[in-house]
Amino acid sequence: MPERTFRVNGEQVTVNVPDDVRLLWVLRDVLGITGPKYGCGINVCKACTSHLNGKEVNPCAIPVKDLQPADEVTTIEGLPATVGRELHPMQQAWLDHDVVQCGYCQPGQIMAAVALVRRVAAQGRAITDDDLDGLRNICRCGTYFRIREAVKAGAANM
Repeated sequence: MPERTFRVNGEQVTVNVPDDVRLLWVLRDVLGITGPKYGCGINVCKACTSHLNGKEVNPCAIPVKDLQPADEVTTIEGLPATVGRELHPMQQAWLDHDVVQCGYCQPGQIMAAVALVRRVAAQGRAITDDDLDGLRNICRCGTYFRIREAVKAGAANM
């Protein structure tokens, strides 16, 4: 099997898997990183949302062969380290706004929210309702109102 090397949550990793194996399965089954969830496997539900080189991606849609040694994958487990805290401000906002019900989608929701806030901040503007409408992560419990409130609060502290 081919050997693939890349970075995950600040650590260099090397895996031996076929080229067509999706990054989600490498993270979960090979590396034991279970924050990104399997929901659909076809890049629709966004439960697996993580960051690749700082940008929002869905590992269920990325073959491991597409990763390069300098690529940095950040999952919910590595998010706090990006700000040098025990919890990222968006994670704290999730707790403060009591967002979670079943919790299955929350890692992907948080990772998508962080990417959105970073993208909007890079444009030099505040987050808007239109920006929040663009979040496409599915929440089976329907906590969208609390998610929106938490994203606004997290953005204020990022």
